[in-house]
Amino acid sequence: MTTPAEPASRRSRRAERTKPSRAGRNLPAAIAVGVILLAAVLAGLFFFPVAFVATVAVFGVFGCWEVARALSVADVDVPIVPLAAGSVALPFAAHYGGPEALGFALAGAVVLIVLWRVIEGGRGVIRSITASTGVFLWVPFLMSFAVLLFAREKGHFMVATMLLLVVANDTFGYLIGAFFGKHPMAPKISPKKSWEGFAGSVGGAILVAIGAAVFLLDVPWWVGVPLAVATVAAATAGDLAESMVKRELGIKDMSNLLPGHGGVMDRLDSIVFAAPAAYLMAVVLTSAMGRT
Repeated sequence: MTTPAEPASRRSRRAERTKPSRAGRNLPAAIAVGVILLAAVLAGLFFFPVAFVATVAVFGVFGCWEVARALSVADVDVPIVPLAAGSVALPFAAHYGGPEALGFALAGAVVLIVLWRVIEGGRGVIRSITASTGVFLWVPFLMSFAVLLFAREKGHFMVATMLLLVVANDTFGYLIGAFFGKHPMAPKISPKKSWEGFAGSVGGAILVAIGAAVFLLDVPWWVGVPLAVATVAAATAGDLAESMVKRELGIKDMSNLLPGHGGVMDRLDSIVFAAPAAYLMAVVLTSAMGRT
């Protein structure tokens, strides 16, 4: 017994519903996941400080897991247990003890990685220790600077400003690059990134940063200019760094943990570099203005 063929119009509508967006992503899923993540981060920033620190720790754990999983393609063994333990320890050390505690936690985590890998034995120990330390410095250590930034005066607004600048970097860079991009920044790493898009990122971020400086941070408007330039430069470097890793490993996304987005690191690539840049700019600029 055969079933009647599905009408062409119905097949067309079903295909339209399941077809990904022009960007190659499931747009409704991407929006839903983005809203949930943003709500969780903002709730922690403004209402539950420890929840924000815990969110950074969770992102660090999953980020390390994704990179370790990706490196296994190249036959590089990265033990996830010591990296996960350090990913939890670093943000809380930064929250409760500041930069000094973060430094001690970093040293302890690296020692744990070395001891774990030496005791585990097997082949490629030196290569594994080197890769594991690099992953640890790249993901949880750099992310912990967001916690240090959060601990400063008006830290919740500073972190929110940093996130706004990362979003501005992506949004204005995409729009200007799509319409006017002709000169690639790094064609072998990320062919779609152009110098015109980078200029759009800087210009758009400066506008956002000036508004944030005046209305959120209560500092002179000009503070937004160096803050925007430093954040965009760092965010772009972070994006290119992850693109280089993925290109070397021959993968498109770090994982599929976040529907419509790819992996956690595919969302954090800009933030992990932008967080220390924003923190250092906050220290320098507030010191220059005689504030703490």
